[in-house]
Amino acid sequence: MVFKKMLKTLGIGGPKVDTVLADPTCRPGTSLTGEVRLVGGEADAAIEHIALSLVTRVERGERPGNVEFHRVAVFGPLRLAAKEQRAIPFQLPIPWEAPITMVSGQQLPGMTLGVRTELAIAKAVDKGDLDPVQIIPLPSQDRVLDAFGQLGFQFKSSDLEPGRLYGVAQQLPFFQELEFFPPAQYAGLVNEVELTFVATPASLDVILEADKRAGFAQPGGEAFGRIHVSHDEAMTVDWAGQISAWLDQVVAHRGTGVPGGHPGMPAGMYGHPEQRRRGPGVGGVVAGAAAGFVGGMIAGEAMDEVGEAFLGDDEES
Repeated sequence: MVFKKMLKTLGIGGPKVDTVLADPTCRPGTSLTGEVRLVGGEADAAIEHIALSLVTRVERGERPGNVEFHRVAVFGPLRLAAKEQRAIPFQLPIPWEAPITMVSGQQLPGMTLGVRTELAIAKAVDKGDLDPVQIIPLPSQDRVLDAFGQLGFQFKSSDLEPGRLYGVAQQLPFFQELEFFPPAQYAGLVNEVELTFVATPASLDVILEADKRAGFAQPGGEAFGRIHVSHDEAMTVDWAGQISAWLDQVVAHRGTGVPGGHPGMPAGMYGHPEQRRRGPGVGGVVAGAAAGFVGGMIAGEAMDEVGEAFLGDDEES
């Protein structure tokens, strides 16, 4: 599948750019490939550079903002003759921390991500439209999501929060929160559970946060958990057992907001007060309908055009 979206013309009769993605779906740590196709205008043009960037939407208080979080220079400088046609192949690496936008063929509500092509001529920069991109989970992340489905969690909403996580080797200036309603046996005890992934080429951090019911813990009412594993180890962990054991401890330790140790849990699964996230709170609610993440758990309509979901005013990190 390819995307062929004409960018704006730089001046009357200026060159045109057509960015074509070989496949708009990829995983973190891989690369998008394709071509930037140039068509010369009415006169020769000195192109200073062509760059591709990844843009997504991050929560910023009352109003989300667009953030350019990864950028690669594709080519330049070059001289494009009038009416000349040129195709420039590219590879755009996807950061390991790139947010997941699609699970089991369904787009996550609130998640939008696109590739933007930038063309610079004579100090004028044209930041073109966005070509939609879908990021699917790593196999290690899929294992955790499958466990959430097995346990009966219901998907609630997803967003990107600015800030950094304590004690995690985080590269991007934001992190993704996947929010779930807890399984039925925890109804009345836990409001929601938030899941965050931070991946590197060698490892995966799985960060959990449980928001307890009012009056069920000391002020704050939150409990945190974290497990750090290699991608290979993540494929063999009993995630359903670990997550349910952690939730049981969250409920059992009412007074502290931080569960204690458990002999069956991997080292580092339980959090500490200083591991609280550096960033604002939960975003808006998008209710999930069915039980099981892979089995139709995600609610909401996919965007026909990524550009429609982005705001008009760009904010770049």
